[in-house]
Amino acid sequence: MRESSPSHFIGLDIGTSTVRCVIGMLEEGNNKLSVIGSGSSPNLGMRKGVVVHVDEVVEAVVQAVTEAERVAGIQVHQATVNINGSHVSGMNSRGVIAISTANREISSEDRLRVEEAATIVKLPPNREIIQVFAKNYRLDGQDNIKDPVGMHGVRLEVDTHIVTAATPNLRSLDMVLEKAHVVPGHHTVSSLASAEAVLSRQQKEAGTILLDIGAGTTNITVIEDGEVQHVAILPIGGIHITNDLAIGLKTDLDVAEAVKLQHATLGARPKKQVAQVKVAGKDYSFDNEEIRMITEARVEDLFDYVDKELKKIHRSQKLPGGVVITGGTANLPGIADCAREKLQLAARIGKLQTVSGLVDTVQDPAYCAAVGLMTLDMLLLSMNDGHNVAGQPNPNVMGMIEGIIRRFKPKG
Repeated sequence: MRESSPSHFIGLDIGTSTVRCVIGMLEEGNNKLSVIGSGSSPNLGMRKGVVVHVDEVVEAVVQAVTEAERVAGIQVHQATVNINGSHVSGMNSRGVIAISTANREISSEDRLRVEEAATIVKLPPNREIIQVFAKNYRLDGQDNIKDPVGMHGVRLEVDTHIVTAATPNLRSLDMVLEKAHVVPGHHTVSSLASAEAVLSRQQKEAGTILLDIGAGTTNITVIEDGEVQHVAILPIGGIHITNDLAIGLKTDLDVAEAVKLQHATLGARPKKQVAQVKVAGKDYSFDNEEIRMITEARVEDLFDYVDKELKKIHRSQKLPGGVVITGGTANLPGIADCAREKLQLAARIGKLQTVSGLVDTVQDPAYCAAVGLMTLDMLLLSMNDGHNVAGQPNPNVMGMIEGIIRRFKPKG
């Protein structure tokens, strides 16, 4: 196998039930990101996005990465990795600095300095900042400035949204990656990665909520005016639908999972009265209407919690870009219609944008986070020197990166 090089970009999505790895590279001539390999493996070592059995998660990561390596023909040593779990939370903060240069012109260093000032917040000793999102700047009382660099003033302020996570959980994740021999270039939340993969610039500007609904958690990111306004992770996901079906139908979990995958729907009443599944050579029959009612109750409960998050930031029913749903649970028939009805917003299933290559292998909404992590890996790596893989200045990539690089706190 060839060694990985700066021309290859890797996204590693360590999910509650599945680990997914996607490898990409820039196509020559058009700087378009092309998928050249992907892999996935069941993960039995996590609960609600948090590592509980290190060795089992390591095994899942190694299997997913090895499968992707085999397809792509390269070896993976570094990746951009997601952070998951309800221990991840967001908070608003404001930074203020004085401009002391003789001409009072705002420089890039001043912008970084005011954002650094916003991170001076009191945190418990077991929490740390993983990302800082600058929402808007204020210069001498002038509000809603997108980028103050080049402007003149005395007092510069910034409103930020800071994402923090529990240090013990981060250390557990780092231990997994160390044992799997993968260096985490950057960490980010799954919903932000999915947003980079599926949202258009128009949606980011107008105001959109992205829901990455996985097995054990639902990642929420609200993007408006092109900036992240709110981040939250709910400890509810597809596993909870399976658990409810197992209780309601009085059946085993593996049978309930098969029922969910083959027969669970939302909205319209099922055409067939009886749902039949075959698990381990044994046939089972259940009432389709009962399956629908159990599934619908759990999903509506999830959207109630999502709406509570929107109410916290006064965006309930007020996002023109609507709701975009990704993650494995996005495959549940009728979930977009259910979101539209419960959240009173336009809703659709997220579809990948601006990637080529082996797209058919990553078209499933469950792969959106991994593809987004790969995209961010490319953006952040290219930002190191602003050049493309051939070593030439790359204005297209630089334009894509504007406003993204400042969100990340490098590891190490």
